[in-house]
Amino acid sequence: MAHEWIQFLELSQQFVFTMRAFRQVGEKQLPNPILYMAWSPKRDLIALANTNGELLLHRLSNFYRVWSLQPNENTGKEITALAWRPDGKILAFSLGDTKQVVLCDAEKAEILHIFPVELPVSCMHWMEVMEENSGLTSFYDSEDESNRFLPKLPSLPKSYSTTTKIFSEEKSDEATNLLGEVRLNILVVGGPCGFMELYAYGLYKIATLNRIVGTCRSLCLSSDLKSLSVITEIRSTDNDPEIHYVQLDTGLLSSCLPELTRMARKFTHISTLLQYLRLSLTCMCEAWEDILLQMDLRLTKFVQEKNTSTQVQDEFLELLLWGHASAELQALLMNQLTVKGLKMLGQSIESSYSGIQKLVISHLQSGSEALLYHLSEVKGMALWKQKYQPLGLDPAVIEDAITAVGSFTLKASELLQVIDKSMKNFKAFFRWLYVAMLRMSDDHVPPELNKMTHKDLAFVADFLAEHFSANEELFDRKGKYFNVERVGQYLKDEEEDLVSPPNTDGNQWVKFLKESSHLKESPLLFPTYPQKSLHFVKRMMEGTIELCLQKPAEVIGKSVKEALCLPLYTVPESSENTPRLFEMPALWNDNKASMHYVVFCMSEISPSKIYLLRRATDPCRSVRNGLIAIDLSRPLNTSIDDEDPVAEIPGNGLYRCLDARLYDAETLTVVLQGQEEERVLAQLPLSAALRTEEEFTWDTTLRLDQQNDSIPSQGLVWENQWRPLDNMKAQFVAVNGIRKVSCVLSSNLRHVRVFEMDVEDEDEEEEDRQEESQDITSDQDTLEESLSSQKDAVANMEAQEGAEATEGGSGDTLGHTSGSDTL
Repeated sequence: MAHEWIQFLELSQQFVFTMRAFRQVGEKQLPNPILYMAWSPKRDLIALANTNGELLLHRLSNFYRVWSLQPNENTGKEITALAWRPDGKILAFSLGDTKQVVLCDAEKAEILHIFPVELPVSCMHWMEVMEENSGLTSFYDSEDESNRFLPKLPSLPKSYSTTTKIFSEEKSDEATNLLGEVRLNILVVGGPCGFMELYAYGLYKIATLNRIVGTCRSLCLSSDLKSLSVITEIRSTDNDPEIHYVQLDTGLLSSCLPELTRMARKFTHISTLLQYLRLSLTCMCEAWEDILLQMDLRLTKFVQEKNTSTQVQDEFLELLLWGHASAELQALLMNQLTVKGLKMLGQSIESSYSGIQKLVISHLQSGSEALLYHLSEVKGMALWKQKYQPLGLDPAVIEDAITAVGSFTLKASELLQVIDKSMKNFKAFFRWLYVAMLRMSDDHVPPELNKMTHKDLAFVADFLAEHFSANEELFDRKGKYFNVERVGQYLKDEEEDLVSPPNTDGNQWVKFLKESSHLKESPLLFPTYPQKSLHFVKRMMEGTIELCLQKPAEVIGKSVKEALCLPLYTVPESSENTPRLFEMPALWNDNKASMHYVVFCMSEISPSKIYLLRRATDPCRSVRNGLIAIDLSRPLNTSIDDEDPVAEIPGNGLYRCLDARLYDAETLTVVLQGQEEERVLAQLPLSAALRTEEEFTWDTTLRLDQQNDSIPSQGLVWENQWRPLDNMKAQFVAVNGIRKVSCVLSSNLRHVRVFEMDVEDEDEEEEDRQEESQDITSDQDTLEESLSSQKDAVANMEAQEGAEATEGGSGDTLGHTSGSDTL
């Protein structure tokens, strides 16, 4: 009996302290107002965006700042939305002034990827598919097959522009730092005029939606891909802003999940490879130097200033054959070009051409081969029409993309031939000219340079005849008479044809193709575009591949249908100046129950109520108790100890909600304001409210605020999950139920406090343990005293009965024994 009593006391104590208080772990006054805050899904990190365009990352502990990313002209200064990738490794933010979305490495604060959007983004959501699928399992196992067939892409040289940082790391071959895990994740962005786009892995656009009206204020794509919840703001007939809840049916994404994952993965590879080729070409352009044009400009000036009618080509040929130079040519060589300048020019050409040659061989060609591989696999997927035609894969469009990549590869090979020929020509020409200039200045000529065979003479003569003839048409186009340097024209981003295209007169293969009527138009041969630059062919390839990538986005976007549209309420005038990034309604997706949650308030109608709207992610499935209201004016205290000060309701119990966010499926985190302006951070359990039997019948012809009186309402349950926010005008809250953390922001958007939820302060926890130990010790002492008194009473009874037995004889002795056993 004593043991059972002690157990009861222990259970009672455990029940009282089951609902723990919050622990504040940091507080800070920030210099600039905060516009947005978002917790990392995997770590105790919170991202903040302020009015100066800075992106800040802080730790939970002491609110320590990890890094800050300053705004710049390339990205922008007006951050409009934030979203974490589900694995917490990449942070996405949108910029309204430049209409861009930026992907940032959460570890190093480095910009990994930037892509433009049609309209400024007002909200973002990054989700991960949670549904297990047997078809996906085999895909996960076979995903790395491309690594067995393709060589690893080399890293771009770090000595070039900082724009190459994306692929300067070890994993640049597949940009795995951007792709992350094989499991599909989708970044959803929304903006004005119903603008919405879905990006697989945050890189490849898989859908463009235009099914709704108004400005997107919040959105949430379900983890099973069955529906997309959107909060929109539209103008009513009275020109008042109205808040609507829209549910879009995205059933095609869900039904074709294995195919969508494969297609998205492939197209994301293709997108990153295009970026790799683009950056490789940028490095090549930076490796080419303007000093290489020095010979062309000096020769042009020589033509303009010389007094004789002799051609420049003849002047140099005379120097080559007879070793004599006119006074004008000698002045050009010795005074303007100089021996030292010639050596520098030769070294620059050799260094530049070698760098470009290496980039073409190791980067352009390997990147093009990987691009052809992935496009060929996509073509094979497109030919499986039963599976991939619903997603918009068109074999003909993909074939055009493959042809464009082939043409780009041929143009890169043509550039290699031009570089190789130019390096040989310049090496022989500069060697001869260097010796000639040394003789003009009566300097010593090294013996190894003094030897020149008839073959060398013929080679230099051919070079002079081809490159040193003045071209009047070229002067009209480019302002110069000569085009000695032939590589730079391939790297210029111009629409014009090449100044000096390659001479194919003696090419037997070209002659054979021209004479063959069957091969001339054969689809098996890639077109070469001999008159165009490498940049031009690259742009043409990008345009063709872009068409290939756009069609699935159009087809998938058209498949999305509006399943539900519910007008909620008009925006009150008091919230016109509230930052839209903080204002409710708030959306949340319950992965386990496949449910959309919408939390909102209608302060003009019912300032003391919080409304919770629930919809199944499957638009065809109904939900019991789909809409309820939590009445803050009807507090219900569930503590078993009414005298416990911790369980007392703060203030007078009359509150209005300033902000609310779903902590988990059964808990709502709220910031409340009392009648005396006191602020409270509280966790409201939803289990009791969700068990209500009363149903709400929605009249879709009316707004919800016009039907407020018929909405089922439940009283507020406080329990012990609340904390007063003293010395702070708290207004907004951001929570992460997985990490059990929250961040409270003041109304001036500068003062923040961070809390660990579901834990006690160490001092309070120690006091609780001491009180619990004292209570149990006291109970044990009471039981021991009771048992001791019972033993004394029994002893007295035994003594009294023993005396009676002595008087009564043996029969009483037997009776005593029996009584003793019974006792």
